[in-house]
Amino acid sequence: MCGIVGAISKDKNIVPLLITGLENLEYRGYDSAGVAYFKNKKINIVKVTGKVNKLKDKLKENESSNIGIAHTRWATHGKATTINAHPHKFKHITLVHNGIIENFNILKEFLIEQGYSFKTNTDSEVAAAILNYYYEKYTDIDKTIQEFMSTIIGSYAIGFIVDNDYENIYCLKKESPLIIGVSNNTNMISSDIRAILKYTNKYYILDDFEYAKIDVSKVIIKSRTGDIISKELKEYIDEDANSSKGHYKHYMLKEIMEQKETILKTALPFIEDGINSLLTLPDLTKYKEIDIIGCGTAYHAGLVAKYLFTELTNTRCNVYLASEYRYQNNFLNKDTLSIFISQSGETADTIAALKLVKKKKCPNLGIINVKESSMTLLVDKCLYTKAGNEIAVASTKAYTAQVTILSLLALSHGYRNKTINKNQVLEVLKEFKNIKTLITPILNKKETYLSIAKNIYKEEDIFYIGRGLDYALSMEGALKLKEISYIHSESYAAGELKHGTISLIKKNTPVLCSATNDKLNAKTISNLKEVLARGANVYLITNTKIKDDSFKIINIPKTSDFIKPILIVIPYQLIAYYTALLRGTSIDKPKNLAKSVTVE
Repeated sequence: MCGIVGAISKDKNIVPLLITGLENLEYRGYDSAGVAYFKNKKINIVKVTGKVNKLKDKLKENESSNIGIAHTRWATHGKATTINAHPHKFKHITLVHNGIIENFNILKEFLIEQGYSFKTNTDSEVAAAILNYYYEKYTDIDKTIQEFMSTIIGSYAIGFIVDNDYENIYCLKKESPLIIGVSNNTNMISSDIRAILKYTNKYYILDDFEYAKIDVSKVIIKSRTGDIISKELKEYIDEDANSSKGHYKHYMLKEIMEQKETILKTALPFIEDGINSLLTLPDLTKYKEIDIIGCGTAYHAGLVAKYLFTELTNTRCNVYLASEYRYQNNFLNKDTLSIFISQSGETADTIAALKLVKKKKCPNLGIINVKESSMTLLVDKCLYTKAGNEIAVASTKAYTAQVTILSLLALSHGYRNKTINKNQVLEVLKEFKNIKTLITPILNKKETYLSIAKNIYKEEDIFYIGRGLDYALSMEGALKLKEISYIHSESYAAGELKHGTISLIKKNTPVLCSATNDKLNAKTISNLKEVLARGANVYLITNTKIKDDSFKIINIPKTSDFIKPILIVIPYQLIAYYTALLRGTSIDKPKNLAKSVTVE
């Protein structure tokens, strides 16, 4: 799985269009790429491991076609090899596929019994073979797709072309995003609107168990029973059309620096008219408990929110990893609000957890960055972060936008349930309005972060510690470092050091920490002294005046707990960035990682 593009045109050469589409999907992460198109009435397939540029070089400059499909693959079933790359051709059917076919082994055994043989270990080749099996059996595309949908267990977004059918692209969808872009004499399919925005911003969204037949002039969408469906033609308004790196070397650095704008942009609708604006956020006082569900960075944003809700608004709040959520007893009821967090709105584990909550008819809320994504169409209500396009795989500005929404949600809840008074609320709103002034000096400490990076970039084990809110932030700091530098980095509650972790500390082991809670700082400093005694090099983020030459100290302004998480995480982000820079890793597209994880 990763990225799908397909196109059919009356008057355009679609080969460069497909390549442009793949380039626009590179931010998702991938390890191979390929295209398939009709050439002299035969399907020509070109595939490579590595980057789209390599695929572009392999294609002849004068390659031309009016119909084709393309894919960037992130290896799931089968290694990242040319033969496992998409598109896959099986007799009459050539397809690209995102998702996971869960019963592919059973289907593969059945097909082998029918005399089929396979070249790869992928589930996608089995999907192509099953489509071909039904196509040969029925010689009817509608019946073929309907039987396929009845047979397959798992998720899929599929685009395919058929031998000797030079006028149509077909696509179908279940639990993996797929849209159909529409323009004059050229129609397209894609797993992501960004792949096709250069050519059109008008599109249809396929829902689960829907499929479509697409030619140069029309799109026919049908249900799983073959009934024609009338769909709304949507228009995408890109509020952040600038996707260039500008003068920055990497998207990640650009996106870190943009946070002084994106945080304010996200907060503004809820702070511009004081408390009146704040109270436009959903009223949570009707709920006895809040569950927050997310993956990776979104999960870490949820941990920040847990602290704010429990400690500052006296509200019970739980945080769950979406990948674990469905497989445990969640004690769901209508007095619990489930909040789902996702940058892409397409995170498979989070969507699955959301569907469980929906099935039990329990209240839910989404905090999502991408409009018209799958999750936004499922949640009861959605609060949009205003991070804009985040291209780097490692999330930075999307994370702080999520924390911003969650902080304001907790603030409004505290005001409503009278655990936070009016003057306290007004002070926090003032801080949010002043966020650029608070953040800019932290962003501008390049030499400090680079100096730390020079001290740690050759290490292979780095530890992050903290207490309370600082511990939640240390988890995100450790994740950023490991994502892009490939250094083993782990976060631990500072008080847990003596329960095992301290045995791993040796001379020059880097330990990064934040200590920003006046009630806990003395205990945290004591923990740091323990690792110093064992030879560790300590780097401390704090908002308190600490005079101790044993530590390398990064000072941040003293603010409320609602703003503090944003200020703490920025040094962690920049230390990770400069460490990865010195190690020469692929910062924007780290190995083995995808921007939007659309399979479990």
